[in-house]
Amino acid sequence: MRILCHHSLRLACIGLLAIALPGVASDDYDYFSANRQLIRNGVQAVLTCNGLYTSRRSLEQVFDQELAYLGDDVLGSAEGGPYTLHPREQAVTVGGGEHGPSISAAFRRGIGCVVLAPDSPLEAIESLPSLNLASPPGDARQIPWPLGDAGTRQPADPAVDMAALRAASDWAFDRDTPEQDTISLLVVHNGQIIHERYADGFDFTTRTRTWSTAKSIAATLIGLQVDAGNLSLDAPLAIDWLPAMPVGADDPRHAITLRHVMNMSSGLYPVDSFGMEYATGSGLAYWAGASSVAGMRNRGLVRTPGTHWDYENYDTLLAVYALKQTLGSDQAYLEYPRKRLLDRLGMRSTLLSTDRFGDFILSSQVYTNARDLARFGLLYLNNGQWEGEQLVSTEWIDFVRTPAPASSVRGHDYGGQFWLVPDDRKDDVPADAYSTAGNRGQYVIIVPSHDLVVVRRGLDYGAQGFDRWDLLAEILKAVPTS
Repeated sequence: MRILCHHSLRLACIGLLAIALPGVASDDYDYFSANRQLIRNGVQAVLTCNGLYTSRRSLEQVFDQELAYLGDDVLGSAEGGPYTLHPREQAVTVGGGEHGPSISAAFRRGIGCVVLAPDSPLEAIESLPSLNLASPPGDARQIPWPLGDAGTRQPADPAVDMAALRAASDWAFDRDTPEQDTISLLVVHNGQIIHERYADGFDFTTRTRTWSTAKSIAATLIGLQVDAGNLSLDAPLAIDWLPAMPVGADDPRHAITLRHVMNMSSGLYPVDSFGMEYATGSGLAYWAGASSVAGMRNRGLVRTPGTHWDYENYDTLLAVYALKQTLGSDQAYLEYPRKRLLDRLGMRSTLLSTDRFGDFILSSQVYTNARDLARFGLLYLNNGQWEGEQLVSTEWIDFVRTPAPASSVRGHDYGGQFWLVPDDRKDDVPADAYSTAGNRGQYVIIVPSHDLVVVRRGLDYGAQGFDRWDLLAEILKAVPTS
């Protein structure tokens, strides 16, 4: 008997498999409970470390908002618990003893907080990667927007209905559930900031985690190398897959191209889906100190590449690894995002984090602020041009905005590491809009037909998801078509 399980029915399907397969009894034991405990400790360590030393928030604020994401799994409170703060080392350790292996995360210059191996001593911090590049020249406070932060307050655009825009802002901040926690909203029209608002405890300098909005930043860095001819969308990935096949054996994974992983259609075995996101796969690299490179290469092929859409963090990281292989040295790789993209856009507050082996976790682990993300959105709104220079080709922008063929079953809502307006929303939202999207409500929405960029940052939690297309519909009541 063969049973096919659709992703959206995964829980019911697990039970069906246990009933339907002859000789297989139902087994509710969680064989991954040790992994889940390890990862839970790591999530709290990373979010607390970055909350304190990257975002510069108080411990009370971190427990109230950053860690609300964990619900009942939070260990302790701001008053204390099974965790230790190490201010001198700018590190946090969570767990140990009855609470499972201890996980430490430490802030590293130019990178943000990096996870150590389980039960590591603090002395291991010195072995973690750091990036000691000098800041771009000039004072951002004196440099005009968008390269800097001067002149962000412009006279109101008479074409914009400011009352409707304030109403849209209230819609974003005054939700009917505490689980939708908007911390910033920034709207750029015709290249100028026309609305900027922050929740208490945040301002335009505050860096928070992008989650999967990082994937769109990764796509841009990869696109630069495709534009330069150093990568090809339709060439097989130059990956030494694990486990290694015997010499002379054909490995079907060599059919996977850069296009396939950019479209979330690699065909590789899913490790972050079906309830396993915080038990196996990329969760071990994000939160528990495992190597992202080793994990992403160790998946077998279960479908023909390009035929099935499955959202997997490791697909993004495979593309990032292909990027790394074009850069010649570990140092060139660490410096590449700053030199080729971030510094040129004036994204001075953006930190791209790595695992402890020095590989970028560019599927999630980026910390930045709303203005930097608006700069990033403007690059795409301007078809890849920045300050008179074509930084990213129009061909690459066309690619990221083109629906992945395998996303047709989802309403053509995914391109190349960017999200598209689904088919069922094209009656109330411009079809040319596209966006980044990250957990807890991180969105950069680009709307060419309205010369508009919208950045919404959140610390959402629970089951109440924030709808970015609804937000865009509210904002469009205030902004005319270009």
